[in-house]
Amino acid sequence: MSDDLVTIDVNDGVADVRLNRVDKYNALSGEMFKAIIEAGETIAERADVRAVVLSGNGRGFCAGLDMESFAAMSDAPGDTTGGLLKKDERPENHAQRPAYVWKKIPQPVIAALHGVAYGGGAQIALGADIRIAAPDMKMSVMEIKWGLIPDMSLTQTLRDVVPLDVAKELTWTGRILNGPEAKEMGLVTHVSETPLEDALELAREIAGKSPDAIRAGKKLLEDAWHADARTGLELEASLQTALIGTPNQVEAIKANFEKRPPDFNDPE
Repeated sequence: MSDDLVTIDVNDGVADVRLNRVDKYNALSGEMFKAIIEAGETIAERADVRAVVLSGNGRGFCAGLDMESFAAMSDAPGDTTGGLLKKDERPENHAQRPAYVWKKIPQPVIAALHGVAYGGGAQIALGADIRIAAPDMKMSVMEIKWGLIPDMSLTQTLRDVVPLDVAKELTWTGRILNGPEAKEMGLVTHVSETPLEDALELAREIAGKSPDAIRAGKKLLEDAWHADARTGLELEASLQTALIGTPNQVEAIKANFEKRPPDFNDPE
C-alpha cells in the first residue's frame, strides 16, 4: 500500500481516505493510479468499514492526469500510457479502476470536493455514491482539451447522475463548473462551505445503520438501476429475504422499540 500517496484512517466504522500527492494537486501518476486502486480494494475487504469518505489533501481534490505522464503520451502513437489501458478478466482496465473501484466496493462512498476536480479527478469523484462540493470547487470533464475522450469509467458513472444530452455537452466542451453549477447539472449532491466535515458527518450517520442493510441497499441500486423490471424486482425480494431475521435486522427492531442506539455487528 502506498501510504504516502493515499492515506486511510478508520474510526467508528468510517474510513477517511485522502489523496495525498499534495505538491501535484493529487494529480494522477502511474504510482497514484496504483495507490488509489489499492486503497479501494483494501477497504472493500474490511468488514469494520461501514462508510467511506474520499477527499484530497492540500489545495484540491485531484487535478487529473499528471502532465509529465501526458507528455509521454505525445511522443509516439498508440498506447504509450505505461499499460494503463491494459485489462485483465475484470470489465474495467487499469486506467478505469481508480474511479470504478469506488462504485463497486460494498460500502457507501462520499466524495468531499474542494479546489479542482479535473478530468480523471472528476471521474474518480463520479465513482462515489454521493458528492459534497465546496462552492468554489472547479469541476470539469476536461479530456477534450487534450483531444481525448473521458476513459476512466465515465460511461458507468456519469450516466447515473445526468441525462445524456448533459453528458454530451460536458464531454464535448470541457466546461469548468463551480459547486452550485455542478449541483444544478446533477454532478454533485450537496454544496457546502465545509464539504469534508459534512461528508464525515453523513458517513457517521450511515455507519450507525445496519451495515448488512446498507450494503444490500448499495447492491440493489447499483445492480438494478439500469436493469429490466424482472431483474430489479427479483433482486429486491432476494436481498430482503436474506436480511429478514438476521441478528442485525433483529437488533434494528429491538433498538427502535427500546428507544436506544443500536449495537450492530460487522457484516460477515
